Amino acid sequence: MAGSCFADRLAKHVPLSDVEKKALARLEENPRRVKRGAMIQRVNETVTELFVLRHGRVMSFVILPDGSRQILRVYFPGDFIGSASTVYSKAPESLVALDDAVVCPFDKHALRRLLEEFPRVAALLFLLSNAERVAMTDRLASLGRTSAKARVAAFLLDIFNRVRLTDDSITDSFDLKLTQEEIGDAIGLTSVHVNRMVRQMELEGLISRANGRISLLDIKRLEEIGHYTNRHKDMDLDWLPAA
Repeated sequence: MAGSCFADRLAKHVPLSDVEKKALARLEENPRRVKRGAMIQRVNETVTELFVLRHGRVMSFVILPDGSRQILRVYFPGDFIGSASTVYSKAPESLVALDDAVVCPFDKHALRRLLEEFPRVAALLFLLSNAERVAMTDRLASLGRTSAKARVAAFLLDIFNRVRLTDDSITDSFDLKLTQEEIGDAIGLTSVHVNRMVRQMELEGLISRANGRISLLDIKRLEEIGHYTNRHKDMDLDWLPAA
């Protein structure tokens, strides 16, 4: 297998040495194809594998006591999936493929060896994990304190900025590849309410939709409406160890 999508993802933040790239590529030596809707991991199962997502999209979720679903995160190519499972022997969340995907499973011990041998990669993973935590905190605050329109705006912006991390061709239009029910399960709204907010933003000239793609026509205004801060840029990397 040529290259490493995980290395490509990390290299968006800091240049990697050839040795670091080869070490990361070893985590992707056993790609596994999964169909849309396939369960990759179930909550409370014994954790035996962590994953790098090579192609497609995957989401993590939990089922609440009333039977409703809370989507926690949507993952894109190059993402490390299962960092929460490094802490526990039982999976704290379920993972399912949102479309046909390729995941690369690897053992926890492979991650340990990587962190022992390459401290700069370890530091970068620590940095990105904390950026993820801050983004999740933002969404938690949004769920508790903002309007439905603000939640939808912030969610679209977050997906847009995360897709752009691995696709330099994206300017203001992207494939959402999520149903309105899935969006609602991520931000605590019904699909009907999501549809209403999306149509309202279309009428206001904030977004447009065509052939499954979303175009963000007024990003600045959407950021104001969603009280959104892009947590995927402007990171302080000066403290990272040398290669």
